[in-house]
Amino acid sequence: MAEHHLAPPIRRPLAELPETGHNRWHPDLEPALVVKDGDEILIDCRDGLDGQVIVTSTDEDLLTMDLNRPHPLTGPIFVEGAQPGDVLQIDILNVRTDTFGSTPIIPGFGLLADRFPDPYLVTWGLHDGFASSGRMPGIRIPEDAFVGVIGVAPSAERLAIWNAREAAVGALPPTAEGAAPTHEPYASTGARTIPPRELGGNLDVMQIRTGSTVFMPVDVPGALLSLGDIHYAQGDGEVCGTAIETHGQVRIRVRALRNVKHYPTTPIIESTEPAFRARRHISTTGMPIDDEGRIHPMDTTLAAKNAIELMIRWLGDEVGLSREQAYVLCSATVDLRISEIVDVPHPVVSALCPLDVFQEIRPQRG
Repeated sequence: MAEHHLAPPIRRPLAELPETGHNRWHPDLEPALVVKDGDEILIDCRDGLDGQVIVTSTDEDLLTMDLNRPHPLTGPIFVEGAQPGDVLQIDILNVRTDTFGSTPIIPGFGLLADRFPDPYLVTWGLHDGFASSGRMPGIRIPEDAFVGVIGVAPSAERLAIWNAREAAVGALPPTAEGAAPTHEPYASTGARTIPPRELGGNLDVMQIRTGSTVFMPVDVPGALLSLGDIHYAQGDGEVCGTAIETHGQVRIRVRALRNVKHYPTTPIIESTEPAFRARRHISTTGMPIDDEGRIHPMDTTLAAKNAIELMIRWLGDEVGLSREQAYVLCSATVDLRISEIVDVPHPVVSALCPLDVFQEIRPQRG
C-alpha cells in the first residue's frame, strides 16, 4: 500500500489556477493523480466558495460573488483496476479543517431566499473544537467536519442524460463561464456541481466524516474520484445555502470492489454518529399550510420552510437573535427531520436546534 499527497495550492483560488482542479463533472478530464487499489491519499481541498470570502469580506462583497465558481474540486484521482460496473469504496480516514470559516446568506439562494433578499455574512474562527464569531456573540458551534462534495465522473452517455434532463426542468445549463479548467469540450459541456446526482457530487451529507465509508458506482475506467467543499459544521438541510465553509484536508483510502451482492445506483454511506450529537434540542414543527391557511397536500418543502421560519421566530423571541443571525444558525447547526410523511394531507418536518450552542445566553423560561 502506498501513500500519496494531492496538494493543489488551496490558498490560491481555482479561478486563478484553473489547471489545479476542476468545478464541472466530465469523463475526459486528465487525472491529477494515479493510485493503486488500497492506496491512501492525503488531499488538500479548497473551500466551496473558491476563496471568495476572506477575513476582511463584508456583506456588500457578496453582491459581486461569482456564482459560476463554487465547488472547486481536487482531482480527479484515477484508481488502477476500477472499471465500469465496479463499486468504489472510499474510506474517510480523517477530515481536518482550516482555522477560518464563513456562512454567507447569498441573495437569491437558500430555502427562504424570498424572505432574505439582502446579503449577510458571518465569518468564524475555528479553534479548539468550536466555531465562534463576533457577529454571533454567545454562540459556539462544535466541530463536526465532513466532506460536502465527493463523486466520480460520469460516462459520456450519462453526462448527456444529465444535461438533457436538467435542461427539461430549467436547471442551470452547462456553460464555459467560470469553468475550470478552461479547455473544450470540457468547459462548455461539463455538468455543474450544484446538484448532487447518482454518482455523488454535492451531497452535503454530514455522515461523510472521519471514520465513515462511502460506496460509489463506477461509470468510467479508473472511476475518476474528486472531492472538496469541506464543512466545519452544518445542520441537516443547509437551509441558507451554505454551511460553515472552510478549506480542509482529507485522508482517504480507496478500493475497487467487484462482484458485489448489492450494486448501488446512488452513493451509500456507512458511518457512526458522534457522541456529542446525543444532546438536548428544542424542535419546531412545520406542516404544508401557507400564510393564507391553504393546505398544499404532502408538500414537504413547504413544511420544511415553515419549520425553519418557526425556528427563526423562536430564536428571535427566546434568544434575541436577529432574523439574519437566526437563519445562519439554522444553516450551521439546526437539523431538519421528516417526522412523518404518511398522514395525508399534512407531512410533518421538524427543525431541531441543539441547546448547548448557547454559551452566554440561555432561552428564557417563564
